[in-house]
Amino acid sequence: MKKHLLLLATALMTILSVGMAQNQTVSLDGSWDLSYGWCDDKAPQTPDELKSAGWPTITATVPGNVELDMIAAGKLQADWEKGDGIYKLREYEAYQWWFHRSFATPEYKDGERVEILFEGIDCFSKIWVNNQLIAETDNMLRPYRFDITDALNASGNNDIYVRINPAVLEARKIFNSAVGKRRYMRAEQEYIRKAPHMYGWDIMPRAVSAGFWRSVSLVVKKANQFDNIFWMTDKIDREKKTADLLLDWQINTDYLNIDGLSIEIEIAKDGKKVFSRKEAIYAFCGRQRLTLDNVEYWWPRGYGDPVLYDTKIRLIDDKNNVLDERESKLGIRTAELVRTETSTHENPGCFYFKINGEPIFVRGVNWSPTSIFHSQDLKMLPQTFDLVLALNCNMIRLWGGSVYGSDEFYRLCNENGVMVWQDFSFACTAYPQDKDFAQKVREEAIQTIIRLRNNPSLVLYCGNNENDISIEANFKKSMDPNVDVISRDILRRAVWEYDPIRDYLPSSPYISPEGFKLDPNGSMPQTHLWGERGWYKAPYYANTQAHFCAEIGYHGCPSRSTLEKTVDAEYVYPWTADGKWNEQWMIHSVRPHPDFHGADGRNDWMLTQPTHLFGEPNTKDLDEFIARSQFTHGEAMKFFVETFRMGRPDKSGIILWNLREGWPTFSEALVDYYFQKKPCFYYITRVYQNTCVMVGEPVNGMHPVVVDNETLEPQSGKITIRDAETNKEIYNGSFHVPANSNLTVGYLPDQEQQTMWIIEYTVDGQKDKLMNHYLVGQPPFKVTDYERWFSKLNVPREK
Repeated sequence: MKKHLLLLATALMTILSVGMAQNQTVSLDGSWDLSYGWCDDKAPQTPDELKSAGWPTITATVPGNVELDMIAAGKLQADWEKGDGIYKLREYEAYQWWFHRSFATPEYKDGERVEILFEGIDCFSKIWVNNQLIAETDNMLRPYRFDITDALNASGNNDIYVRINPAVLEARKIFNSAVGKRRYMRAEQEYIRKAPHMYGWDIMPRAVSAGFWRSVSLVVKKANQFDNIFWMTDKIDREKKTADLLLDWQINTDYLNIDGLSIEIEIAKDGKKVFSRKEAIYAFCGRQRLTLDNVEYWWPRGYGDPVLYDTKIRLIDDKNNVLDERESKLGIRTAELVRTETSTHENPGCFYFKINGEPIFVRGVNWSPTSIFHSQDLKMLPQTFDLVLALNCNMIRLWGGSVYGSDEFYRLCNENGVMVWQDFSFACTAYPQDKDFAQKVREEAIQTIIRLRNNPSLVLYCGNNENDISIEANFKKSMDPNVDVISRDILRRAVWEYDPIRDYLPSSPYISPEGFKLDPNGSMPQTHLWGERGWYKAPYYANTQAHFCAEIGYHGCPSRSTLEKTVDAEYVYPWTADGKWNEQWMIHSVRPHPDFHGADGRNDWMLTQPTHLFGEPNTKDLDEFIARSQFTHGEAMKFFVETFRMGRPDKSGIILWNLREGWPTFSEALVDYYFQKKPCFYYITRVYQNTCVMVGEPVNGMHPVVVDNETLEPQSGKITIRDAETNKEIYNGSFHVPANSNLTVGYLPDQEQQTMWIIEYTVDGQKDKLMNHYLVGQPPFKVTDYERWFSKLNVPREK
């Protein structure tokens, strides 16, 4: 609990230091009163009406979600995630929620103002302070700040009431005013700015929550302060070790004449000052240009250290008094996405990232929701991020079906050299094009960009997840996604205005105007590879013309112990007497409503995919079913990574789907909801090494032995390959691979006999012996053979 509170405090201080001025803050987190009832025509509309409504009241925890408060009060079952418990949440979609607490008026001076900051409020709310209506909100995905100074009591306590109306009923109001408008596959969510997955997804259940999911605080805004600080790396010279920086700043002041004010800038590393300057200012905003010598740059994992500098910016008056001071971390680096609008076999293009002028091969994972209740994100963050580091990922893609990354998340990425691809929170549908919605999106985008733009780990904004291919694919007459005003104009323009140094991609995958005219699905240089979920070595995967893959996955069943936590005891065995999946396996496949059958085929992939590797399944043996699925999952995902790594430089990166389940489900995730790692997780740690030895598919009867070096230094070492069945050594050699490149260092003859080749290698300067493997021969394999070979891989397997 102490660790959780520390994370919350750190996150609050970070948001104040990165996006806003450092001011006196008073936390309003903790216990609130929560009253609730049906949101019908009798529901209270004001605090006075609430007092006479006689509604039940429980204690709420902020940050929190109303369902968690109901569980804590004994109104909902504690193990909601098990069996069919998720359906118990649906009743509360039509409830109105009232939050109330008292707070003391903070001390503030003449000229200062008191604001209330909601870092995350979900989402249709009205806010009263001392019975004065202060503001309304309608967006879960952005922070809100409101000046409440004039509503405060001069001394003593104040009362705040927040009424939250249900999002599903608010959506009806909007759609009732748009009768006859084109409807789409996720119409209910289109106008509502909530995390898209909350309405039900193929990896997440339906849970249309409400509440204060991030912190609430009072902020005393000083009369003279920095309103914003923005650091940019303009250009670098790696040979000379120099960097030209830009510092944009803006102040808020009660000085009518600002002559005499000055700005002081300090940059330090490891406690030693490396730059200092003091200059008079002549306007309320400005830009400083700085040149630094002997610079240590911020690098992604594997390519160098993620060096961070300490900065202090002070606002000083004519008597040398410090009016305001800002402290923040600075990572000096350039980032560029190099891409073409199309790529075909006839006219190849490109799609790759350059950091500090160096092409980077991306070893990534998709970060999907860590919980259906986003108030738990910070609690889940440390353990989930440890998985990223264990995998040795150098990029996380923050998926557009979820929320934006927290400040604490970005701090971890900055400090650990993990690049971030940040989707805007739009996914898999066609969003409204009217001016009112566009303005709401613009405000959300501006708030998000200003909060995130000082993070060196952030290398790309992307307009949405799969909207382009959803729009193009779901109408009999294809629609050109380049008409979309949200991704092509509103979001692009916001990035251009507020963070011009970062690249913007309209969609993932992106169908350009040129690509739409050619072949929307066959000309994209960057793609998501889902296909028919068949044989993982099929040409669809092995011969893709795409240079970069931002989503690719394969199903992997969780362990038996996880199944026993996921479904009730009588449902652990998956199949009914007539050979169909039992009801609880369907719920967790995911079925967001008892009568919804749109995702019913997902469990089938755990049967059909392993048939390509192991032959027809034995549905009488649950443990064998789990083993077949897990082994196939691991081999497939490893193959995808190795295909892209051995395909360098034509191939430039892969982002696996996905890191961890956000609730107990049967999915492509490397780690299940309970943090149990599937064998695939360990396979990926081995093929995500900075220097990796791999065996490729045979060409003219010979398997290449390939060493891929994703560092900026030449790498040397020794390789031994032996047959897992006979323990016979079949290859022994050494390698020397230039910086940031791969090299074929030998060949092995193909063979008909089925076995596994175990690869062991050392890299000079490293103590640990590294491992990889290759499955030899043509399928189908026997599960018992695979298990025998698997036992020699030193890979844990949960039971």
